[in-house]
Amino acid sequence: MANGLCDYNPACHNSHSIGEKEMKEDNTPTLYTYRIPYDTGAAPNPFWGICTLTICKPVIRRVAQKGDWVVGTGSKSLPLGDISKHVVYAMKVTGKLTLEEYDRFCKEEYPNKIPDWNNEDYRRRMGDCIYYDFFDGRLPKIRRSVHNKGNRKTDLRGEYALLSKNFYYFGDHPIELLKKLQKIIPKGRGHQSKSNASYVEKFISWIESCELTPNKLYGDPQIKVCPKQLKCQSCH
Repeated sequence: MANGLCDYNPACHNSHSIGEKEMKEDNTPTLYTYRIPYDTGAAPNPFWGICTLTICKPVIRRVAQKGDWVVGTGSKSLPLGDISKHVVYAMKVTGKLTLEEYDRFCKEEYPNKIPDWNNEDYRRRMGDCIYYDFFDGRLPKIRRSVHNKGNRKTDLRGEYALLSKNFYYFGDHPIELLKKLQKIIPKGRGHQSKSNASYVEKFISWIESCELTPNKLYGDPQIKVCPKQLKCQSCH
């Protein structure tokens, strides 16, 4: 297993690394924030020591770069009640792979990320390595998982999988944002980034000052998906 995401080189797996057009002109990180309407453990998938975002949120997955932060806040409709001012998870992007590269990466490094829908272990059912067999421009096949063909168009628009070896997942034990940081919470269903520019360093300083251990699960997913539920309702 690789020692860290920075050690994984797609070129060594006969795949394509991210081109120059994907690189930033400076080293200033971007902070992407969005509300999570359904925290199931699939998007993000915080299991097995690495947090991944490979389904849903196509725009964030397409444009976020290494060094950026992605933060999911709660909503008013989650089982815990109104946690709209709380952080459900935060991840610093330490790796970015195409969905095809991610499929190979999981086969070689993190097979538990490949969904096993009949497994008694909930984490295995929520595997987010859903798409495989990327051949000749045809639509990839879909493993039985929390997503189905109805989600494929949205998922594939994201093009990439975001990976993190520097994350905090709170799930059903979300932590409240400082009042001075609550401006990063989006008002609607979409994500927010440009208006977060003046809060990036403040957020990073805050999350890193909470005396939390990175890459640790501080809670469980708020919603457990039954194997009979095959359609994700949270993608946008």
